Parts: sequence; structure tokens; C-alpha cells
Amino acid sequence: MAANKSDTLANRIVNHILRATASTAPTTVYAALFTVAPTKTTFGTEVSGGSYARVDCGATGTAFDAPTTGATANSAPIAFPTASASWGLVVACAIVDHITDATAANILYFGNLTASKTVDNGDTVTFATGALTVAET
Repeated sequence: MAANKSDTLANRIVNHILRATASTAPTTVYAALFTVAPTKTTFGTEVSGGSYARVDCGATGTAFDAPTTGATANSAPIAFPTASASWGLVVACAIVDHITDATAANILYFGNLTASKTVDNGDTVTFATGALTVAET
């Protein structure tokens, strides 16, 4: 996934680097799936129901490999729960900073999947190690 930074993250970076405003990294980041892709300013439509849950990618600092030329990838597999009902057509993924609450979560990075996937009852969605890439566009 070619990743876009959310406005929230972009503002945190600018404030941290150019305005000397402290910014604390989240303790854990989570992967989320969407049927309507997020944008820089909107949350999009996250998958819901059918046993869907965001996936803990690991503690910040260990969830993704060290960047090379502005890109990184997940350092361990990211496996979502098996769908117990249809999740619909999944078109995008995002890295967020909260496990459950869409109103408390900040999207950090987001992007469209290389290929959209219809997720039906009994299907699983897994990003193998190195498959979920975050590269600035």
C-alpha cells in the first residue's frame, strides 16, 4: 500500500520538527480495514460486524522494520479474525493509534489495497511479514 499521511499525523510532524512541540508516539499501532477509503481529512467507512476487529501490529518501535528510503513494512504477520459474516468489498487499510473507538482513534497512515478483496463468511485477511508497506507518496 502506498501510504498517505493523515492531516493529524502531518500536523504532529510539523509541530514536532519545526515548532519544537513534543509529540509522543502511540504505545501500540493497529491495522484497520475499510470498505470506503479514508482521506487526509475523513475517516472513511471501516469494516464492522462479522467478528471484525482491528489488529494489534505490536508495540511501537517493533511493529515495522527500520525505514529504507522513506519506506517500511510490517515486521510480523498481521492476521485479522476470521469473518463470521460478509465484510463486503475491502478497498483500503490504515494504521491507527487506538484499538476500538473510531472517535478516539487517529488514522496515521492510510492507502488503498493493491487489489480490493470481497471478504465473505469464513474468509481471513492476512498481511504476511513485509506485505503491508508504508511508503511516502
